[in-house]
Amino acid sequence: MDFDAIKESLPSFAHGALMTIELTLAALALGLLLALPLSVLRGWPSRWVSGPVWTFTYVIRGTPLLVQLYLLYYGLPQFDAVRDSFAWPWLRSATFCSIAAFTLNTCAYTIEILHGAMRAVPAGEIEAARAMGMTRGVMLRRVLLPSAFRRMLPAYGNEVILMLQATSLASSVTLLDLTGAASEMNSRFYLPFEAFLSAAALYLAITMALVGLFHVAERRWLMPWQARTS
Repeated sequence: MDFDAIKESLPSFAHGALMTIELTLAALALGLLLALPLSVLRGWPSRWVSGPVWTFTYVIRGTPLLVQLYLLYYGLPQFDAVRDSFAWPWLRSATFCSIAAFTLNTCAYTIEILHGAMRAVPAGEIEAARAMGMTRGVMLRRVLLPSAFRRMLPAYGNEVILMLQATSLASSVTLLDLTGAASEMNSRFYLPFEAFLSAAALYLAITMALVGLFHVAERRWLMPWQARTS
């Protein structure tokens, strides 16, 4: 193990770790924000409403994330209409395209997670809300979504970890994330084992921190609620 090379590469790894965390948090926040209304539409009785959302989730979940990222960053710029549009300053940015691709991907998975959690809400809770005279909007806000959020915590925790790992693809569009920092170290010192082992250790540390946060959230919101409803 060449610890001197690792030490010299620490600033690059620190920058890469920060970029990885920023990409993960931005994609998760935007993806969850989009998934909230879309998950409601996903369960709408009318197929004209639920169909487009189902198609979106089916296409996104059925195609590789790397292909989606390449389509945004390398594919769209080949069209003159895109390069001449108001969106070109954003679409030529590797950071924007990475966040956009990651957001759409995690949004599709979160829609299905939240939709499944809402379908798992017992019919008795919904009937009780209707008996109290709650409108659809009030019932959604006070009964359905809070109950679904608790149920989705374990599955969403897995999605967060998968999203963190998926951000490693950002290095393929010139961003210096953790994987990019490892590639840079390897190109400088020709030490692939030390380079990618260091990146793996940092990914593992971030993953363990996220797992710990979700365990705390489950103990605080999910387990007491399960004890009350069992």
